[in-house]
Amino acid sequence: MPRQDPGHDRVEHYDDTGAREECGVFGVWAPGEEVAKLAYFGLFALQHRGQEAAGIAVSDGSQVLVFKDLGLVSQVFDEQVLCSLSGHIAVGHCRYSTTGSSTWENAQPTFCTTATGSGLALGHNGNLVNTAELRVQARTLGVPTRDGSGTDSDLITGLLAAAADTDLYSAAQYLLPQLRGAFSLIFCDEGTLYAARDRHGIRPLVLGRLLAGGWVLASETAALDIVGARFVREVEPGELLAIDASGLRSSRFASPNPKGCVFEYVYLARPDTTIAGRGVHAARLALGHRLAQEHPAQADLVIPVPESGTPAAIGYAQASGIPYGKGLVKNAYVGRTFIQPSQTIRQLGIRLKLNPLRDVIRGKRLVVVDDSIVRGNTQGALVRMLRAAGATEVHVRIASPPVRWPCFYGIDFASTAELIATGAEVEDVRRAIGADSLGYVSLEGLIAASGQPASRLCTACFDGRYPIPLPADESLGQDLLEDLDAVASVSSLSR
Repeated sequence: MPRQDPGHDRVEHYDDTGAREECGVFGVWAPGEEVAKLAYFGLFALQHRGQEAAGIAVSDGSQVLVFKDLGLVSQVFDEQVLCSLSGHIAVGHCRYSTTGSSTWENAQPTFCTTATGSGLALGHNGNLVNTAELRVQARTLGVPTRDGSGTDSDLITGLLAAAADTDLYSAAQYLLPQLRGAFSLIFCDEGTLYAARDRHGIRPLVLGRLLAGGWVLASETAALDIVGARFVREVEPGELLAIDASGLRSSRFASPNPKGCVFEYVYLARPDTTIAGRGVHAARLALGHRLAQEHPAQADLVIPVPESGTPAAIGYAQASGIPYGKGLVKNAYVGRTFIQPSQTIRQLGIRLKLNPLRDVIRGKRLVVVDDSIVRGNTQGALVRMLRAAGATEVHVRIASPPVRWPCFYGIDFASTAELIATGAEVEDVRRAIGADSLGYVSLEGLIAASGQPASRLCTACFDGRYPIPLPADESLGQDLLEDLDAVASVSSLSR
């Protein structure tokens, strides 16, 4: 049956005879298991990676069924929907937009029919830097594209489907070397679950094993834990995996050159996740220790900006000897301000998210530990709020270096104009946020806390050293594909 209108049943139903239409990732291959429910709980564990939209695709061996919508995982799915998604393969995705606007059409998994008539559903975490080039290639090949489509994930899906004139594995081996940028992909057809990671491994992707023998793929190890899967290994940079009834097979589509995103240790990943053998919680504790050594303060209390600032605040208190306390209460049901798409919400949302404990704060000299300063709006509002609550001094300590360069690999700060530290000294930022003092951990301190050698990390947002060459500025940006469509429409009208 055709796709239902968004806002009603919102089910997309496909069979293997042809299409009826068309960032955390999670995948399951597990015959005999309720794979949709496993995907639901896996996405629930990855909810922090994207809160704009969620979706799950399932295959029962003969057809692919996709359900997606805007909203949190718990808002998009209920028991009735999950029970209707039966099969032995599932691909799940939770989204925040780094390319493409936040619309239902841009939610994932994406879907396309391959050249052989099979269904293809795909979830993507990351961001490509050669999207404009791929769009030209897609149009040359006659790959169908949606009007106003704004995601590089759509392009990957369409190009992958067009190349699959034999089988999807061969198509992936052909296409993946042409993709430049960050991508951790999980995709499926009727019988096989696939995964791939760019040659730099910028975004994380791990492989796990269920007790009953099935396989699980996820952006973070914490998502394996929640479904009872045992961590096996990371998907290697430049590796393509395929899982089906014959087992697991692997091949290389590119030579690995690991450059894992160091910001995962700072903010993006859950503290109970392990990346490249290093626990994120332990890394954040170490950042707090380093902060105390590099930027001591005379204060009465160390408080975190919850929740991602908490481990570093504990580490700061341990190393400094200043008592640790809870000075801010977080509303757990409000989304993380960093990945909210609206600047207005960033500015107005601080009271929705955090509220001071006045009895704890009043009369105290505070060290306030946060994970990062990106735009500065939250920290400025926070300092004002703490002073209004009675703090006599507010010393801000940041568990990462100044963010001075945009990210083009999947983090939502793509404009230098949005970054408060770009072209500014630390003292300028301190005055802007109204703190009594401001200290950032050094880049050397961050790298040491990650437990990884500098040569295996992407630190571009801190030092401007991009591991993947970038095209001209006009070929980058969140709304690139919408802009290309608008230009094409104007050109056609003028002819």
